[in-house]
Amino acid sequence: MSDVVIPGLDLRQSVSPEAARLLANTTKTRAQWTALTPRWLLRLLPWVHVEAGTYRVNRVRLLVPDDHRLTISVDGDAPTVDPAQLHNLSIFRGVEPALLHAMAGRFGVERHDIGSDVVQEGADGDRLFIVASGVVEVSRQGARGEKLRLDVLGPGDHFGATALVEDATRNATVTALAPTTLVTLSRADFQSMVRSSPELQANIEFAIAEHEANRQRVDEYGEKRIDVAAGHTGEPDLPETYIDFDTQPREYELSVAQTILRVHTRVSDLYNDPIDVLQEQIRLGVEGILEQQEHAIVNNPDFGLLHQAAASMRMSPSKGRPTPDDMDDMLAMVWKKPCFFLAHPAAIAAFGRECTRRGVPPPTVTMYGTPFLTWRGVPLVPCDKLLVDGRSRVTGRTGTTNILLVRAGADDQGVVGLRHAGVAGELDAVPGLSVRLMGINQKAVASYLLSTYFSAAVHADDALAVMENVEVGHYYDYA
Repeated sequence: MSDVVIPGLDLRQSVSPEAARLLANTTKTRAQWTALTPRWLLRLLPWVHVEAGTYRVNRVRLLVPDDHRLTISVDGDAPTVDPAQLHNLSIFRGVEPALLHAMAGRFGVERHDIGSDVVQEGADGDRLFIVASGVVEVSRQGARGEKLRLDVLGPGDHFGATALVEDATRNATVTALAPTTLVTLSRADFQSMVRSSPELQANIEFAIAEHEANRQRVDEYGEKRIDVAAGHTGEPDLPETYIDFDTQPREYELSVAQTILRVHTRVSDLYNDPIDVLQEQIRLGVEGILEQQEHAIVNNPDFGLLHQAAASMRMSPSKGRPTPDDMDDMLAMVWKKPCFFLAHPAAIAAFGRECTRRGVPPPTVTMYGTPFLTWRGVPLVPCDKLLVDGRSRVTGRTGTTNILLVRAGADDQGVVGLRHAGVAGELDAVPGLSVRLMGINQKAVASYLLSTYFSAAVHADDALAVMENVEVGHYYDYA
């Protein structure tokens, strides 16, 4: 008799996996979260406990501060100068706002193509330049006739300020490395305004005189010089000196990251084996708080490292992409015990391609059980909080970002993280982060408050350097 298949008749000889699974315990994982990162910055920063919510960084008095960058706004196609921004230039400090407003109206606009000279060494200096967009190279002819690069300037940088008050020749050539737009103020317009306003003339003359007087009293960093005699013989009169302190030191108030986590009591009572759902909710909430904490330490406009870097510690890559030469320049800026570079993984990949192109693959070092690329022995630490075109996740394999170089530790006048440990409900594994039950509402939903108080401080300007506008999308074709 041939086999007859009867629909619905079960001919299996053993229990099905689907049925067996109903009686067995499935092996489970904790909830996986793609956005979770190692947060290397939080691990590498030394942390200082802040007792009263405020951390003050006392410094030696700075008599001749560096000029700050200016923010140039672009309305349509025409860049304009905010009068308040002119206070960032030493020549305009102390000038009345009304006079600065009139001065801002005198600025013109220049545009230069790639490779064109903005000014040439030896030419007459007749105007102040502020970079609105683009990149320029400042160079000088060396003793052997070679070109010596002095600097690369980006948006907000300026050059030629002395041309407003001195009739002197240019001491360097400035060349556009990209399509560049500059706002300019001519000496003729500047002096015309000065002559028409006795008040402005007095302010400018006072600012220049004060600047020159202070320059005789300061070291190369603009701080009051400590006079010391050395190498003398006999019994000469020794110099008398004192250490002057900044009377308005920077104070960091702790910031806060918080969220309220809601869990129904039915869930926390019943669903706790083998994985406790309440604890899993708290774990992921804590991870989210810490991710936000690292983002703020990098990007917060008040205390974020990108915003704390001094103007003198900012640079632009000469070719847009991060080359070994650019990284060497950063190391020359933070030469006192540099600890680590911090960069988006796409920026590290871009630097790796530049090294491959030159035949100098960077060695690796192992930290926390993970290999890191290094340059000159300094590890390149990945951090997706250094955004590429405003995003942590790179799309299209191109865009611009920033790279940080950090000296860490309070004893070395470096960068430190700030936190307040010992708060109520603090987790043993995460100092400074607390979880507290706020209560249970009439719907039997429990609310838990997750909090952490933190900030970051830079003890000295030379502890932190930033390479800005780094292009990550450059690739090479190899034979």
